[in-house]
Amino acid sequence: MSLTYAVGDIHGSLRKLRGLIARCWEHAGEQPVTFVFLGDYIDRGPESAGVVGYLIDMQAALRERCIALMGNHEAFALGVMEGTTDADHWLSQGGAETLRSYGAASARDLPREHVEWMRSLPLSYDDGQRFFVHAGVDPNKPFDAQDDHDLLWIREPFLSSRRQLGRLVVHGHTPLATAAPDLRDNRLNLDTGAVFGGPLTAAAFSPAEPAPIAFLQVR
Repeated sequence: MSLTYAVGDIHGSLRKLRGLIARCWEHAGEQPVTFVFLGDYIDRGPESAGVVGYLIDMQAALRERCIALMGNHEAFALGVMEGTTDADHWLSQGGAETLRSYGAASARDLPREHVEWMRSLPLSYDDGQRFFVHAGVDPNKPFDAQDDHDLLWIREPFLSSRRQLGRLVVHGHTPLATAAPDLRDNRLNLDTGAVFGGPLTAAAFSPAEPAPIAFLQVR
């Protein structure tokens, strides 16, 4: 049996990321593993550069068994580089910590390899039972008609919706004050506020059912 581990918002928390991935490998034992990262690798935390480098290396090693999705903070930084987003706004939302981690003066000074990696990130991943995405979906639209902005930024009406969507939507983006993942009938929020002092959380899934079989956390 193969296992899939979905990981919530990291935000430059490299120590927690390393610890959580080690726990996932230990939990999986000899079973094949796929990792799905839900976005927001940069900003706010102290080691954005280290997190991106770590994930690039993971993808090089695991290839199609390591899926990294785009978060709104990656999109935010790319918008600054492309001149479509206000740089001061990004800096106030954690971009300053990202620049510090890279030793860079502006977003345009970030390493090309890391920028191209961010540009390449998909917005969603569907494994047939679960729909993985950064922020969520518009519950009034089918998955193939979603707006890119909603996939990266939506909160309402998604968070309040009880509509069955045909998949368990696995997402982050909205930090949980409880430090525990929020599992509903139609969605699972894995943003447990790692950068705000909470744990970094992964959900383990098997092919047998949409719901997670375990949660793993590192503080």
